[in-house]
Amino acid sequence: MKTYYNPEDLKKFGNIGEFQPSLAEKFFAYYGEVFAEGALTAREKSLIALAVAHTVQCPYCIDAYSVDTLEKGCSEQEMMEAIHVAAAIRGGSSLVHGVQMMNKVKELSM
Repeated sequence: MKTYYNPEDLKKFGNIGEFQPSLAEKFFAYYGEVFAEGALTAREKSLIALAVAHTVQCPYCIDAYSVDTLEKGCSEQEMMEAIHVAAAIRGGSSLVHGVQMMNKVKELSM
């Protein structure tokens, strides 16, 4: 089955500025600052990025941060736990919107 996702495209990410160099430069400068050591370690930031990548369902990001977290010394168990945290938040956010439905149903029932 053919999909839109092509793993080879991840290698081309650095070329994203071809059509708009100034914005790409600003983005990559920002990106670099975000992932630099700070209050969080680069390792912690990589785990967060891996979890978010699953939440936003970006296969390129999943590939990139699977490699990055391993390179930064994360275990498979830590990686999966981070993904479960993201899944729990995503599931919980869906459920909490159920309150909106309940409010509407109660409003209509009155």
